Amino acid sequence: MMLAGYAVGAAKGFIYIRGEYALSIERLEKAITQARLYGLLGENILESGFSFDLAVMKGAGAYVCGEETALIESLEGKRGHPRNKPPYPVTEGLWGKPTVVNNVETLANVPEIIRNGAAWYRGYGTDKCPGTKVYTIIGNVATPGLIEAEMGTTLRDIIYEYAGGIKEGKKFKGALVGGAAGAFMGPEMLDAKMDFVNLKEYAAVLGSGAILVMDESTDIVGMLQSVLHFFKHESCGHCVPCRLGTKQLVEIVDRIAGGKGKVEDIESLVKISEVMRDTSFCPLGQSLNLPISSSLKYFRDEVYGRVQQPA
Repeated sequence: MMLAGYAVGAAKGFIYIRGEYALSIERLEKAITQARLYGLLGENILESGFSFDLAVMKGAGAYVCGEETALIESLEGKRGHPRNKPPYPVTEGLWGKPTVVNNVETLANVPEIIRNGAAWYRGYGTDKCPGTKVYTIIGNVATPGLIEAEMGTTLRDIIYEYAGGIKEGKKFKGALVGGAAGAFMGPEMLDAKMDFVNLKEYAAVLGSGAILVMDESTDIVGMLQSVLHFFKHESCGHCVPCRLGTKQLVEIVDRIAGGKGKVEDIESLVKISEVMRDTSFCPLGQSLNLPISSSLKYFRDEVYGRVQQPA
């Protein structure tokens, strides 16, 4: 962040982090304090003429604050609602000033690229997605956790080499890739390369790199129900398509999960999520079509098997 600040002429940086992450906050604040003591933060750093300081800002855990303008609103002490764009943060961001917003993972690559060169960095990953990625592996695996691997590592390698395979020797059923707003992927996708460009070809996203692995006992409708409930809870209510759409989607998926759904309900899930995709104000509402459409793409028979069939 210091290097990024130097590059753009910024004198202040903010690390925005969920308030629940007490240990992470404690360690970051300790590191910032140590950096100030060593003269690496503050006024005229190492007599270079460059001044820069950092502050940790605690968020209230709102998922929508992953959208950059909602994050900026939260930093300013306001409710985390997305802003109209334009203007974009690069011209009018925090307190109306030009602001660079980057993921911590992106900024963490900067020192090593400067130290070793761009060619070194491009030696990892793929031509279109160079470097490494931090993947979060959760769910029915033997060894859940975080790994750093080359961009383009296959889903199979992530599960079976890094996560020790499926827990209790069960079979792989599928994975939810890219977090709650991501896409379900079936067994035929095990050899897909996990990078931003390649996954677009499969109408999927890598997102933050979260991979939730599901074994053969997983109920796909139950998983979809969990995702839709999460989005209903996290919708900021700023726009009508998302505020009402998430409520309707939850009502429908609850009917299906409860054995009272009809074929038309599945069609309504798709239609409502498509309208939300095209009309919602920010990516939160726009994203729900992905888990819905992908669950039908890879697990269509299971989803349709849960609804009452027409006579």
